[in-house]
Amino acid sequence: MKSPLIAQVEARHMRDNVPEFRPGDSIRVHVKITETSRKEVRTRIQPFEGVVISRSGAGLNEMVTVRRMTYGVGVERTFPVHAPIIDHIEVVRRGHVRRARLYYLRGRSGRASRIRQAKDEQTFQKPKETAAAQPAAGAETQSQDIAPDGEQVTGQE
Repeated sequence: MKSPLIAQVEARHMRDNVPEFRPGDSIRVHVKITETSRKEVRTRIQPFEGVVISRSGAGLNEMVTVRRMTYGVGVERTFPVHAPIIDHIEVVRRGHVRRARLYYLRGRSGRASRIRQAKDEQTFQKPKETAAAQPAAGAETQSQDIAPDGEQVTGQE
């Protein structure tokens, strides 16, 4: 249990734009890379796309492990979700798995490492999108048809 003071300090540093994702989902993590040369310091953003094989921790200490295959070699990176080096995270595809840790994917390659696509997409939709898709409660829509000769037709005749 954290003290209220520590929780308040952590809340100030946590990101609010982290999408909802689970193990089995394919995500793209955009990481800030700092390149240093003799003359200048450049920062660029490099995406890392792969399958989430685990999530651990809570709050500021939350970590996500992402795995992908590159030229036949498995590459895993562990990212702190709320770190400043993470520009943003986007969900590419929802996967359906029955485990919280997908470490068994390390021993598989090719078709054996495929993950089924999730059927229920509504559980992951943002509340803003669903509210914007529905018309306002007080607004009523009237349909008016225009006849071929240019007259307006309303209701049944």
